[in-house]
Amino acid sequence: MKFKLLALLLLVNFANASELQIKANSFNADENTGISVFNGNVSIQKEHDELNASKVVVYTNKKNEPIKFVANGKVSFMIETKQGAIYTGKAEKVIYLPNKKEYHFFKNVHLKQLDDKKEIIGDEVLLNTIEGRAYAKGVQSEPVIMIFNIKEKEEKK
Repeated sequence: MKFKLLALLLLVNFANASELQIKANSFNADENTGISVFNGNVSIQKEHDELNASKVVVYTNKKNEPIKFVANGKVSFMIETKQGAIYTGKAEKVIYLPNKKEYHFFKNVHLKQLDDKKEIIGDEVLLNTIEGRAYAKGVQSEPVIMIFNIKEKEEKK
C-alpha cells in the first residue's frame, strides 16, 4: 500500500498542471531513500513528451517531488520544447532533470528535430527544452555528426 501511495504522490507532485503517467511491468519504491525503480517496457508520458526504456529510476526529494529521472536500455523519446520544436530519437541512457527542463543523452545518441529536419548523432547530447538549445560531444574515435536538410533555390532562366 505504501508503494502505491508513493507512486501516486510522485505522479501528482510532478504533474503540477499536467498529468505524468508511468507504465511498467514492475515497480519498486523506497520511501526512505526517495528512489522508485520501474522495470520492463517502461513508458512515460507527460503532455506531448514520451520516453520509453527498459528501466527508469526516479529520484525524489524530501517533499516527494521528482528531481531526476534516469532511463537505461534502448531508450526512445519524443520531446517538445517551449518554443514548439519537436525532437525524436534514441540513446542507450537518458537523464532528465525536471527542475532545469534538461535532457542528457548518452551513448549512440541519435536526435532528430522534426520541424527543422536537423539531426545530431553523437555520444553525448544535452537538450534544454526551455531555451531550445542542444549541445553535442563525440568520442575520440567518432566525431559529432550534424545533418541539415537544405532546400536549394531554383535558378530562373
